[in-house]
Amino acid sequence: MARNGNGFGTTYHSTTINSHTSVSRAGVKRTLDDFQERQNGGKPVVLADITNRSEFRRPALPTNRPRALKAGEIHDVVDTQGPSEYSQRRALALTPSATSNPLLDLSHPAYGLPNQLTQNLASLGIKSIYPWQSECLLRSGALERGVNLVYTAPTGGGKSLIADILMLKKIIENPETKALLVLPYVALVQEKLRWLRKVVEGLSKITEETGNDQRQTHFRTRGDENSVKVVGFFGGSKTKATWHDMDIAVCTIEKANSLVNAALDEVTVGKLGVVVMDELHMIDDESRGYILELMVTKLLSLDQNLQLIGMSATLNNAELLAKWLANAKFYVSRYRPVPVEEHLVFDNVVYPASSSSRFYKTATQLNAQTQTQNHLSTQAKPEACRIIQQSESKELNNPLINSVISLANETARSGYGALVFCSSRTGCERDAELISMALPQPHEVEPLIADRRNELLNDLRSTNTGLDQILEKTVPVGVAFHHAGLTTEERDLIATAYDQGIIKVIVATCSLAAGINLPARRVILHGAQIGADLVGPSMLRQMRGRAGRKGKDEIGETYLCCQKSDLEAVAELMEAELPSVESCLVPGKRGIKRALLEVIATKLAINDESIDDYMKKTLLYHSINHDELAKMVKSTMSDLQESQLLYRTNDSEFRATLLGEAIVASSLTPEDGLFIHRELRKALQAFVMDGEMHVLYSFTPVQAAQININWQIFRKEMDGFDESNLRAMDFVGLKPSIINKMALGGTMKESTEQEIETARIYRRFYSALQLRDLCNEMPIHAVARKYDIPRGIVQNLAQTCHGFAAGMIKFCERMNWGALAAVLDHFSDRLRAGAKSDLLALAEITFVKSRTARVFWENGFKTVAAIAAADVKDIWPVLLQAQPKKLKLSGPEEEKYCEKLINKANVISACATRLWEKQMRDELEEEMEY
Repeated sequence: MARNGNGFGTTYHSTTINSHTSVSRAGVKRTLDDFQERQNGGKPVVLADITNRSEFRRPALPTNRPRALKAGEIHDVVDTQGPSEYSQRRALALTPSATSNPLLDLSHPAYGLPNQLTQNLASLGIKSIYPWQSECLLRSGALERGVNLVYTAPTGGGKSLIADILMLKKIIENPETKALLVLPYVALVQEKLRWLRKVVEGLSKITEETGNDQRQTHFRTRGDENSVKVVGFFGGSKTKATWHDMDIAVCTIEKANSLVNAALDEVTVGKLGVVVMDELHMIDDESRGYILELMVTKLLSLDQNLQLIGMSATLNNAELLAKWLANAKFYVSRYRPVPVEEHLVFDNVVYPASSSSRFYKTATQLNAQTQTQNHLSTQAKPEACRIIQQSESKELNNPLINSVISLANETARSGYGALVFCSSRTGCERDAELISMALPQPHEVEPLIADRRNELLNDLRSTNTGLDQILEKTVPVGVAFHHAGLTTEERDLIATAYDQGIIKVIVATCSLAAGINLPARRVILHGAQIGADLVGPSMLRQMRGRAGRKGKDEIGETYLCCQKSDLEAVAELMEAELPSVESCLVPGKRGIKRALLEVIATKLAINDESIDDYMKKTLLYHSINHDELAKMVKSTMSDLQESQLLYRTNDSEFRATLLGEAIVASSLTPEDGLFIHRELRKALQAFVMDGEMHVLYSFTPVQAAQININWQIFRKEMDGFDESNLRAMDFVGLKPSIINKMALGGTMKESTEQEIETARIYRRFYSALQLRDLCNEMPIHAVARKYDIPRGIVQNLAQTCHGFAAGMIKFCERMNWGALAAVLDHFSDRLRAGAKSDLLALAEITFVKSRTARVFWENGFKTVAAIAAADVKDIWPVLLQAQPKKLKLSGPEEEKYCEKLINKANVISACATRLWEKQMRDELEEEMEY
C-alpha cells in the first residue's frame, strides 16, 4: 500500500479513516479516489499493484498526532496615545543604581548587615535595593529602633526583602530572640522556607559564647550552635518543637496561632522578638482572617519588646492597621520596577487601559456600542491599539477564546512566559489543550528544549499519581495547567519548569493567583470570574500583579479578555477601589467566640477588666461603637458559659473548662469543638474496634463536611460493608435507607440546625471512605478515579487530615481519654504512610510510601536494614515495578527515565542507611541504660 503526504493508505479496495476528520457521505456520490485526490492537493492517486504480493500492505491507522490549530494573527494599530510609562523608561532609567546612590547598596554601614548576609543576597541576584526600600528601612525607624511597621507596595515591588532584612538583623544581633513569619498558604510557606535557608547559609548569630545546652533535636539539620535555624510549620507534626529548636519559624496562619498559644502555655513567649505578617489583607478573610487578628491581639496584650511587621500589595487603609499595631509607622509605595501596560480585549480588538479610569471609560464606551447595536451611539468609540484576526479553526470560533489563544500563542512564540487565568479547573485544561495545539509541535522545537520537556514528562511519570493524560499532550509543546486538582508534586514540578523557561504558558485558576509566585511577561485573564461570581478588586489586582519579571523582562502586559455580557460588570470592577480591610470579629462574621475562649484559656485575661483591656487591643475596637462592642462581649461570654466552655469562679474570675482547654489545644473553633466533643462522646459509649471505619471517621477533618457526595458511589461502598462497618455506620448515626433514598435522586434537607449536623455527619463519613482506601495502600490517583474527584483534592484531604489528627490526639489527651488518643495516633501513622501496619517502618524512608512500600515488601525488602544493606542496582528495578503505569518509551527516553529512578534509588538507600544507623544507636543506648 502506498501512502500520500497526509498519511492516507491508497489501496483501491480499502477505506482509511482519519481520526481527526469526519467526512459526511449524506447525499454525496464520490469515489474514494476522488476524495483521496482532493486530500492530496489534486495530485493523481497512485494505486498499489496487488499482483505483486510483496507490495501489498494492510491498512494502517494514521499517527495519533494532535491536530494543529492556527491562532489568529495580531496586528498593531498606529499608536496615537503618546508616550507610555514603558516608552519613557526605554529612554530614561528611572531606577537609580548603587553607583549614583550608595545607600542602595546593602553593604552600606547604615544597614549594619554582616558581610555573609549581603554576599548571600548578592549570590541570589539582589545586589542593590530600590530607593523606596532604602527609605522605608532607614527613615521608618524599623531597622534602627525596632518600631512596628505596616507597609504596602505593588506585587513585584520588593516588599518581602524589607521584612527579611528587619527580621534577620534582629535575629543575628540578639541570639536568644526568635521570629515568626506568617504566610497564608502552604505553597508560599514552602517557597519562603527554601528562600530563607539559602539566605542564611553560613550565617552566624553574634554571640560571645555558645551556650552549654547542646541538645540535638529533629530540627537541627545544619551548621553549628550559632547558625540561624529556619523551620517550617504547615500541616500536622508529631514533634513538639520548642523555641530552642529554631530561630525563625515560617508558618501558616493556623500554625502561627498554635505556636503562640503553646508559647503562652509554656511561658516561653518572652523569647519572641519579631513577627512578620505577609499578605496582611488576609485579616479580612472571613474563614481565616480572624485567626490572624486574635493571634496579633494576644501579642499586643503582652508587655514585652516585640516588633510587629505587616505588609501587603492590596491594602487600602494601611493607616488604620498601623494604628491598631500600637501606632506603627506606615509606608505606602506605588513603585513597580517593571512597568506594566494594561489592556481590555473585546470582540478580537485590544484597547489600551493604562489606568483604572481609562479602563472604566473604555469598557463603558464598548458597552454603549453593544447596547445601541443598530442605533448610533452617543458615546465615542474607543481607539484600538491592536487587532486580533479571527482564526479559521472551528475550535476558536468564539472571539473570546480566539483572543486568549492568540495572545498566549504570540507570547510563547516570541520566547516569553505567559500566565493565563481561568474561572474553573475544566476551563484551565481546555485552554491548555487549545494553546498547545496552536504552538509549534514537538518535532519543530529545538532539540535542547525538547529534551528538557521530555525530562519533565519523566519527572511527572515518576510521581505517585503518574502522568496526567492532558499534560502528556501539552508539556511537549511548552504548555501546562496549574490548579488544585493536581497534586503538590505535580504543581511544584510545573512551577519549577516554568521558572526555568521549559514551560512557556501556564493556565491557572483565579483562586491560585495569590497562592503562587509565577511572574510572567504577559498575564491573560480569560474572563473576570471565579466560577459564576465576578472576582473582587483585590483578587483582580493579585492576578494582574503577576505581570512583569525583574531581571528577565523589560515590561509586563495584562490583557483582560471579556465578552459582551461581562462588559458592564468589568467596567464597574475596574472603577471599584480596593475594599478597606476590616475586622472579622464583628457579629456577622465568625471569630469573637474563639478570640475570647483562647484569651481566657491562655490566661491572658481572667476577669471583666482584663477582658475589656484585651478587646481594646483588637482591630474591631477601632471600627465599632464601643457600647455595641461591650454588649457583644457580654453576650458571647454568656454563650461560652452556657456551652460549658467557660465558668466563673467565686471571686469573679473566668476559667476555661476542661473541654474549653481541649478545644484551644487542638486549634478548633468553639463550634467545631462542640461538634467533635459530641461525636467522640458517642464513640466512648460504643466504639467499633474490629474494623477501621469508626476510628477513621473520628479524625476525618470537619472541613470535609463541605464536600459533595456522590450518592451512587456511597451506596455501592455501603453494599460492600461487612458487619463491623455497618455497626460503625449505625453508631455514628447513618441510616442505609437514607443513603438508598439519596442514591435514587432524593434531596437532603439542611434547614434546621439538626438537619445541618446530620448532613455534616454523612459528608464526613463519605470522606472517611476515601481515607480508608488511602490507609489500605490505594494510590491517590486510584482513589480519585474511584470517587470521581480530582487527585489534588484527595491529597489535600489526606494532608489536612494529618493536622486534624494531631489536633484530635491533643483533644483526647486534654480530656484524659488516653486509650482513644492511642488508637487515633496509630491510624495517624498509617494515613501518613498510606499503608497498613506492617509497612510503617518502611514508610519512614523517603520516597517509600503506600504502593511503593508494598512492592518493596513483596520483593523481600521487609525491613529498613534490608534496604540499607541492598545495592542501588537492586533497588531501582523495584521502583520501576512500583510505577503507576507501564511505560512505552523509546531508547533515549527510557535511558533518561531509568537514570532518574537510579537517582531516586540512591536517595532511598542513603535515607535507609541513616534510619538504620539511628535505630542501632537507640538500641545501644537502651542496652547501656540497663
